[in-house]
Amino acid sequence: MSDSPLATTLTAENLQHASQQAQALRVELRKAVIGQDLVIDDVLTALIAGGHVLLEGVPGLGKTLLVRAL
Repeated sequence: MSDSPLATTLTAENLQHASQQAQALRVELRKAVIGQDLVIDDVLTALIAGGHVLLEGVPGLGKTLLVRAL
């Protein structure tokens, strides 16, 4: 077992709470950025996993709005 301060015991309650928070964030982001559901899901997945995302696309798709809303 790791002595890292980030290491916590994963319980069903913690998992349920994290899932509810992620779902609430997804709902609110979808209100701000219309029609980019897959991009929102990918960005949230990267955020939860501690990864990086490169958002590319033509102007006007809501990339900056998504980042600011997040």
